[in-house]
Order: sequence, then structure tokens, then C-alpha cells
Amino acid sequence: MERYSTSVPYDKSSKRYKDISQAVTYHIAKDMLPLSTVERPGFKNLLHVLDPRYVLPGRKYSSKTAIPQMYLLCKDSVQKEILEAKYFATTSDPTCGQAVRRSRELIAEGLKEALLSWGLIEKKMVCITTDSGANVVKATSLNNWTRLQCFGHRLHSAIGAAGKDKRVDRAVGVCKKVVSAFSYSWKKKSALSKAQERLHLPTHQLITESLTRWGSRQRMVARVLEQQKAITEVLSADKNTRHLIPTWQDIDVLESMNAALTPLLEFTDSLSGESYVTVSYVKPVLHLFRSNLLEVNEGDTQLTKEMKTKIMAYLDEKYADPDTDDLLDMATLMDPRFKVQYIRPEKVGAIKMRAVSEVMKEGQGQSLAGPSEGAANQGAEGGAAAAAAATPPLPLGVKKQRKSLGSFFKKQSQEEVDLSDEQQVESELETYLRCPDADSEAEPLDWWRLHEHNFPRLSQLAKKYLCIPATSTPSERIFSTGGNFKTREGQPAGVLSTKP
Repeated sequence: MERYSTSVPYDKSSKRYKDISQAVTYHIAKDMLPLSTVERPGFKNLLHVLDPRYVLPGRKYSSKTAIPQMYLLCKDSVQKEILEAKYFATTSDPTCGQAVRRSRELIAEGLKEALLSWGLIEKKMVCITTDSGANVVKATSLNNWTRLQCFGHRLHSAIGAAGKDKRVDRAVGVCKKVVSAFSYSWKKKSALSKAQERLHLPTHQLITESLTRWGSRQRMVARVLEQQKAITEVLSADKNTRHLIPTWQDIDVLESMNAALTPLLEFTDSLSGESYVTVSYVKPVLHLFRSNLLEVNEGDTQLTKEMKTKIMAYLDEKYADPDTDDLLDMATLMDPRFKVQYIRPEKVGAIKMRAVSEVMKEGQGQSLAGPSEGAANQGAEGGAAAAAAATPPLPLGVKKQRKSLGSFFKKQSQEEVDLSDEQQVESELETYLRCPDADSEAEPLDWWRLHEHNFPRLSQLAKKYLCIPATSTPSERIFSTGGNFKTREGQPAGVLSTKP
């Protein structure tokens, strides 16, 4: 009887069958496995050992039914969360085919369609963060969208502009040849490992530069310098590769590059996060570059000095746009860690006025003002009359309580001060600016969540600006991930990601 029960397949309508099928679908989707996984003997054997009664559906079921259903459920869940947000920001990576690249209008229309497909309203979109491609810049302009340039792309371009030097070109070329020599020879890889062990060097592999990966050139240079002794030992042992050994001039150039660029690498990665606020960091990071990391020092080589100066000049030029500067100032103002610290003194007054104006424009002063505030604005006499008129009659048999003597001397600050909505917003802003700055490691959204009841109007403005991503990395990650499983059917026209 037991043998018979284990040989009878589950009914397809049974809970057990549905649960296992759901788990298999989740496994394929989550780990981005090919649909052919369900047809592979090893996977079928695994499921049979785990539960002999379960019969795995075919590939057609996964591709036509299970995965599309899971996609719709996931999309509905994400869409509900996004639609609840009052504001949202987007990033875009329209890496697409030749036909689309030629048409800015098509890109603009495609971005609008991406919003519509998720039920998103353009008016709620605060900003879109993109790279500096001419087509996407024009497309956002055609849509009349506020655009922020990706900090990662700008820094990458600044480093590229600073590296336009014959000495750098030669030294980097030598690095690439050295890395290639080890990449295509298992014998040299093995010899490198033995040399590392003998010379007590870290057992690291050499890094290949990738044009699409920020900082990969710098990582390649740093690794070659780290493994210089081991590389020289291995290459010198083969007469066919001795000419690849970097000269002392090349090493000097690589060390100068390393000194100028190494401190900048971590900032690109830090500003590419998705789970924390990044846009308010742009101004402080630029200040840190200018006053510390890219400041020319006496001990720097001439090449290091030139590269530092060129990088900073490039960033200053690209972030000099008034609209971009104002956007970053507003984001910095709404970050309780920074406030007006990194805003130019001559602009502080204008930025504060803009903050008040935006709150008033959104109707925050009126929508968030309670009945007590409305009564307070009527003055002492009008407020008292309104309060008396609004007082409901006492139930029968209940005596009216006599006022205490102290109640006649109680200060009625709200009734004595007649503040307009705009003045209330200004007062709230000044109170916020007088508060102690939040800790540098604190998450600004957590701070606003804790103090939202103290600053009900400004908290809405904080949600508006702090949702903007500093880089377009989120959409680029999605595009790269999509490329892992969308191959034969062609590449998508572009990727748009949202951040509420």
C-alpha cells in the first residue's frame, strides 16, 4: 500500500502540487535560470528524489503560464507600493539599437510609455537621472522633465579627460598587454601564483579593464603596481615576454595616476546605492574633492598635480549649470546632516525662499493646518467667538464646570499671534535649521520619519527631493541583469527604474 501511494502522482489541483510548482517557478525566476532547466535530467532527478509523486511540468508551462503569472503578481505588488508615493524619481539607461539611437523623439516617447505602463503620473515625477548621452538629454528636454546628470558618468568622464596624455596612454597600454599575457596563459597564471607565495604578496589575480565599468582602469593599474615584483619575475623568465616588463618610467606614470585616482573610486560606488539617500551627498562630495582629495600637495608629482587639476575643473564646469545647482542645493537643504553647510552663502537666502515657495505651491500650508491653527489665525476675539459658537450644548443633568482662577492667566500664544500660512512655513524652516545636525552616519529619511510631527510641511519637501538617485546605476543594473536572460529574442529598447 505504501509503495502504491508513492507511485501515484499528485493531482494538479492539489495544494502540494501547486506549492512545489510555485517553488520551481520562483527558483527559475529568482536565480535567472534558463527555461530549459525543467528539461534537464539532473534537475528532474533532484525533484524525484525529494518527492517521487511530483511530476514536473514541461518548459511550455513555465514559459507560457507560470512565469507570466508570477510576473503579474510581482508587478501588481510593486505597482501598489509605487502608486502610494506622493513623489517619485526615475533613472534611465536607453542603451538601444541603431534605429532608436538615431531618434530622440522615439526615446522621449518610450520613456513616457514606460511611466504609463506602471500607471505613474508625470506630475509626480521630481527628476530623472541619466547619463550624458546627447540623445537622452534631448529626449528629457522634449518631455520637459527635470534632469540630473549621473555623478558616476561625470566622474568617469572627468578621469578620462584628465588621462588624455601620451605618457598615460603608453603606460596604460603596457598594463593592458601585461594583463593579456597572463589572461591567455594558464602557465603564466600558475607561475604568478608561485611568485606571489614566494614574495609574500597577496594572491590576487590581475584585473582587466572594462570600458563600461567605472573605475576598472584604475583597479587594473593598482593591481599591476601591487604585483609588480611577481609580474617582473614571471615575464623575465620567458624571453618572448621580457619586452612586456614595465620600465621605470612607466611605473612612475602608473604611480602618479594611482595617487590621483585611488581616493575617488569609493565615492562612485557609495553614490550608486539604491537603499539609501544619495543625491544630497553630491554637494558635500564635490566640496571634499575640492578641499581635500583633489587638492594639489607639495609632494605630488607633476602628472598627479595636472590630473587633479583637470578632474576638478571638469566637474566644476559640468555642475555649474544653475538649474542643477539649485536642485542639488534643495536636496542638501533637506538633508538634516548638511542643511546649508554646503550651499554658497550668497545663495542661502534664495534657496530658503524657494523652499517656502514650493511648500506653499503644493498647498502644504493649507492642507496641513489643523482646525486649531485656523482658529488661531482669526485673532483672540474671533477665535473665542468661533470657539463659543462651536461648543455643543451640555447634556441634561450635567452642570457646567467653573473655570479655575489660573485659567484666566493662561497664555494663548496661538490666539495672540496672527501668522499667515507663509509665515508658518518660514517659522518651521527656521526651527528646522536651528536644530542640531543629524549624525553623519544617520539615514536622513529615518530622521524625517522621527521628526515628521514637528515639521509636517518640510517633511513633504524632504520626501520630494531626497528620493532622487545621484547616479543612473539602478537602471543600468536592471539592464545588465536583463541581458543575462534576454538574448535570442533581442534586447529591450531601454530601461526605466523608479525610486519612490
